Amino acid sequence: MEKLKEGSVLWEDLERIAASDLIDWEKLNGKTVLVTGATGLIGGLFARALVWAGMRRGLNTRVLAVVRSREKAERVFERDFFEYGLELVTGDILEPLTVEEPVDYILHAASMTASKDFVDRPVETILTTLKGTEHMLELARSKQVAGMVYVSSMEIYGVVEPDKYNVRETDYGYIDPLAVRSSYSEGKRMAEGLCGAYAHEYGVPVKTARLAQTFGAGISPNEGRVFAQFAHSIMDGTDIVLHTDGSKAHCYCYTSDAMLGLLTVLLRGNSGEAYNISNAETFGTIRGMAEMLIAKYPESGSKLVFDIPEDSLRFGYAPTSRMLVNPEKLNALGWKAQIGLPEMFERLMRCMREWECGK
Repeated sequence: MEKLKEGSVLWEDLERIAASDLIDWEKLNGKTVLVTGATGLIGGLFARALVWAGMRRGLNTRVLAVVRSREKAERVFERDFFEYGLELVTGDILEPLTVEEPVDYILHAASMTASKDFVDRPVETILTTLKGTEHMLELARSKQVAGMVYVSSMEIYGVVEPDKYNVRETDYGYIDPLAVRSSYSEGKRMAEGLCGAYAHEYGVPVKTARLAQTFGAGISPNEGRVFAQFAHSIMDGTDIVLHTDGSKAHCYCYTSDAMLGLLTVLLRGNSGEAYNISNAETFGTIRGMAEMLIAKYPESGSKLVFDIPEDSLRFGYAPTSRMLVNPEKLNALGWKAQIGLPEMFERLMRCMREWECGK
């Protein structure tokens, strides 16, 4: 395990989160927060952010990171976080989780996230989402937590009508439940329904956060999603290759903005409700994103190339759609995304170079 380097992108992001006056940090003072999916992007960053803020602000916050493999977690997390009090809880969310100590808050971020798995392993995709969420809700119920956030996705909205692309929390498009790629979006919908049921029947204070595609410092060096592919192409001076026509239009969110959004939902959100977390100003097509990068970094020599396979389903690509994930409901709680798309890529590529240099 290495230490987190001062001045790195991740260090800057954690400093920004800890310095935010948006969050009522005192609500976390002396509390225990349990985080699932802690070796993934969202769960891992959330755990780091809590530990870092606790250290910087002198909070006596205990962070329990649920991981399947202790060995993997010790490789993923920088040494500082264990020194500042991060604790690992080994367990599989497919089984009930035993936690002896009190738990005050839960962030449930564990999920299958690889698009190809949605097609190759649809049963596991659904059951991981549904069973894992049930077990976390039961834990929240038994511990009588003060708050819980279920981390959902913009994909629960499905394919919306072109003239209804500006999507709020009460808007829903079409999902074919029998299409194999729907295993992820339908699983998330079912889990959200379970959260609503637990809030209604048992009074569990669970809220849902629907994240737009989120990236920035902290992503895996092996990340294969489109934003990482584009960044690698620019850095390597190779062509950006699109395997679709690039007409899909979505919103994005930078990682530190997303963490502040999740904290806002956890501490200020209403039980049984959902909140979009996105930067509406990033709305645009995938093709437009590629063209923006090529124009911004002409020295890369990268060009835009299309290589569209005849059978795109087997790659797990989501259906083509146009969707602006509207964050106004969360904005009303005081949160607003700060990092725009060009800076998101600048910070992402800087982070990637830090990995390559061993920083």
